[in-house]
Amino acid sequence: MRMYDLIHKKREGEELTKEEIQYIVKGYVDGNIPDYQMSALLMAIYFKSMNDVETATFTNEVAHSGEMIDLSQIEGVKVDKHSTGGVGDKTTLIIAPIVASYGVKVAKMSGRGLGHTGGTVDKMESIPGMQTTIDNKDFIDIVNRVGVAVIGQSGNLAPADKKLYALRDVTATVDSIPLIATSIMSKKLAAGNDAILLDVKTGSGAFMKTIDDSIELAKKMVSIGKHAGKNTVALITEMDIPLGTMIGNSLEVKEVVKTLKGEGPEDLTQVSIDLAANMLYLAGKGTIEECRELARKAIENNQAYEKFLEFVEAQGGDITYLEDLEKFEKAKFTKEVRSTKEGVIHHMDTEMIGTASVVLGAGRKTKEDNIDFAAGIELVLKTGDKVKVGDTIAILYTNNENSLDEAYDMLLESYTINDEKIELKPLVLARVTEDNVERF
Repeated sequence: MRMYDLIHKKREGEELTKEEIQYIVKGYVDGNIPDYQMSALLMAIYFKSMNDVETATFTNEVAHSGEMIDLSQIEGVKVDKHSTGGVGDKTTLIIAPIVASYGVKVAKMSGRGLGHTGGTVDKMESIPGMQTTIDNKDFIDIVNRVGVAVIGQSGNLAPADKKLYALRDVTATVDSIPLIATSIMSKKLAAGNDAILLDVKTGSGAFMKTIDDSIELAKKMVSIGKHAGKNTVALITEMDIPLGTMIGNSLEVKEVVKTLKGEGPEDLTQVSIDLAANMLYLAGKGTIEECRELARKAIENNQAYEKFLEFVEAQGGDITYLEDLEKFEKAKFTKEVRSTKEGVIHHMDTEMIGTASVVLGAGRKTKEDNIDFAAGIELVLKTGDKVKVGDTIAILYTNNENSLDEAYDMLLESYTINDEKIELKPLVLARVTEDNVERF
C-alpha cells in the first residue's frame, strides 16, 4: 500500500476502505507518512469530501490513536455534551448539575478557551480551589458519588487529531465538514460515554455561520455516533447573539449560579433547559417534553443548584464564593460603553465582542497567555432592544487599564443600530437525529 496511490484515489473522488484509512492514520501518527503527503490527502478530502462510512471509519481510527477512557466502573447511563464553541456559552455548568440531579451520570472532559470563544475549564478555575486535573480513579469516584465531574482533556486523547489539526490549520483545510466532524467526534468517542448530545452553534459568533452548514455538520456527527454505537442527538443553537449577559470567567460563573437559582437571563435559561432535556431524553428519562419539565423543576426546586455546590466542592472548589457572589475578586477598572445612535439594536458582531473580551484579559491570544478571571463584559442591551444616544449598552471589566480603549471601540463597532424592525430567530433552530432533521 502506498500513500501516493491513496492520495490519487481520493483526488478522483473514490471511497477509501477501512484498511486504507487505518494505514493512513497509523502511518501518520508513527511518522512514516510525511506532512506533505498528509497535506495533499487533506486537500483532496477538502475538495472531494468523505461519505458517512469513510468519515465514521476515519473518526474511529483517530479516536483509537491514543487513550480510550474506560468508564465501565461508573454506574448507570453516562451522557456527554459537546458545544462547538460560542461567546457567553456557560451551559455545561448549568446543564450538568440539572442532569446529574436526576441520577444521570455526567463524566465530562472539557477544553480551555482559545480565540474568541471561552472554555469551561477556565471558568471552573475562576472558583478558588477548583481542581480540573484529577486522576482517573478520583474522577470515577466523584462521578459515582456526586453524579458529575468535569475535568480538562487528557493529553493523550486522540493524539492523531492534535497532529492533524495543526496541519489543517496551516494548509487551509480547517473548514471541511468531514474533517471538523472527525476532530470533534474522535475525542467524544475516546471519552467513553454511552450517549452524546451535540450543541452546534450557528451565527456570527460561531465557526459555522449558516444554519444549513450547521445542520450538515450535525448530520455528519450524528452519523458518526450511530456507526460507533453511541446514541447521538444534535441541537442547532443561535450564536448571532452572545448567550446570557456576561462574558468572562468569574462573571459567567456568577451568572451560572443565578440561572440555577431561577434568576438567570431568559435566553440562557431556555437554551440550558432544552440542552438538559435532550440529555435526560438520551438517558431514557421520558419524552422530550417530559424531560423539559424535569429540567425546569430542577431549577425551580433548587435541586440543580444544590448539585452544583456538591460538584464544585467535590473538586476542591470553595463553595462560599458561590453562596456569596460578592466574594469573587472584582476588576480594578470598569468602563461603560455608551451608544452614539438611537434606534433598535439590529445586529451584534458576536465574534468581535468575544475578541474584545480577550483584549480585556478574559481569554487567550496564545495557549501560553494567562487569564484575568475578573475581566470581561456585561451586556446591558442586546439585539432587539431599543436604545437612545448616551444609553449604556455594555460595561467593560479589566485589571489592565490600557486595554479599555481598544475594547471600547470594538464593542461600539460590534453593535448595528437602526430604525428597522427586527424579528428575533428562535434560540434553538433545529434538532438533528439519525432519522430526522426538525427545524423550528
